[in-house]
Amino acid sequence: MFGHRPAVPTNFTALERAARKRMSKQAWAYVAGGAGEGTGMDRNRAALDRWAIVPRMLRDTSLRDLTTELFGRRLPAPVLVAPVGAAGLVRPLADVEIGAAAATVGVPYIFSNQGSAPMEDVAAEMDRVAQTSGADAAPRWFQLYWSTNEAVVESFVHRAETMGADALVVTLDTTQLGWRPQDLNLGSLPFTRAVGIAQYTSDSAFMASVRDRVAAAKAAGQRPDVEVTLGAIKTLFSMARHVPGSFRRNLTSPIPRASVETFLDTYSRPSLCWDDIAGLRERTRLPIILKGILHPDDARRAVDMGIDGILVSNHGGRQVDSVIGAADALVDVAAAVDGRARVILDSGIRSGADVFKALALGADAVAVGRPHVYGLAIAGRLGVQQVLENLIAEFDITMGLAGVASLAELDSDTLRRMS
Repeated sequence: MFGHRPAVPTNFTALERAARKRMSKQAWAYVAGGAGEGTGMDRNRAALDRWAIVPRMLRDTSLRDLTTELFGRRLPAPVLVAPVGAAGLVRPLADVEIGAAAATVGVPYIFSNQGSAPMEDVAAEMDRVAQTSGADAAPRWFQLYWSTNEAVVESFVHRAETMGADALVVTLDTTQLGWRPQDLNLGSLPFTRAVGIAQYTSDSAFMASVRDRVAAAKAAGQRPDVEVTLGAIKTLFSMARHVPGSFRRNLTSPIPRASVETFLDTYSRPSLCWDDIAGLRERTRLPIILKGILHPDDARRAVDMGIDGILVSNHGGRQVDSVIGAADALVDVAAAVDGRARVILDSGIRSGADVFKALALGADAVAVGRPHVYGLAIAGRLGVQQVLENLIAEFDITMGLAGVASLAELDSDTLRRMS
């Protein structure tokens, strides 16, 4: 009636196109890029597109129930906000804005281990938003990348518990970074500029190791090897902005550079194995979800050892080129789990129809990644909120038009495989 338009496009293709216009080349490469030739991203879409929804008629869908329960928390819809590292490339304090939008909608945000704001700051803003609507606390989970510094792992787990996380999501598929040509061709890695390491620079255990590094270099009389270039100057300014402390003081302090170097040396552990996961079960009271499971045998082993959830994901096609599509993997993983743990699909979710298909194929919920970051690029907090609201609204409408009134009615009989 009033000619108002939404803050963000309501379909993914237009959303992506609009976001690209707002993002720097470096931000676009990092968020939108995939491993190798991007075949993994293509397969994520193909895996969902090979299934078609078969609507049923003359069923009363006037009242639909989208609610679900995950780890003791009743949610308005089976949707989570996936962790996306270095979102600070898109907007300053991106994680605070994303978390606030998730709290407004009432769905969980999985805090990124590679966030651009400390988890405590994000949690505080989410709770402030939730309390304005009468809720006590907004749902949130925490993603864990397993550092080679065990003191940092211990500290992150403790901080996650303290800030009220409902679950711990251990990412398994990024024990080293994948081959990402879009970043490489620009000579860009955000962490080298201290973008996306705020969880670390706000952590006492990590900063203790940074100070040890600085002290050891000083005792040995080592001086940093510096090549003076325009890029180096930009990197120095970025480090000074993103590491805690006075910008002016950081320009001459060894701490920012040492923080980046310490992060690069320790951020992830290629030797991570099943024994480590078993040990984690003894170190935290939080439900544990393993992110990156694609093989049914890995899923069986995880639930046999008491893992609470499986997040089926190929990291959005960002780690391994030519990897299996996440929705194709979901079918076998859900069968292997056989209801003994919660199953969530991440990678490739772009629409309400995708949510419908994922749940019909055996997922209990989905996690949405790139779309919410595109909303952030276009309209900040409001953009993220509208992306989530649009996704849930389309899912709701799709259920109604397919003759489905509740999540319990979603199963493989509502789909047909087309190829």
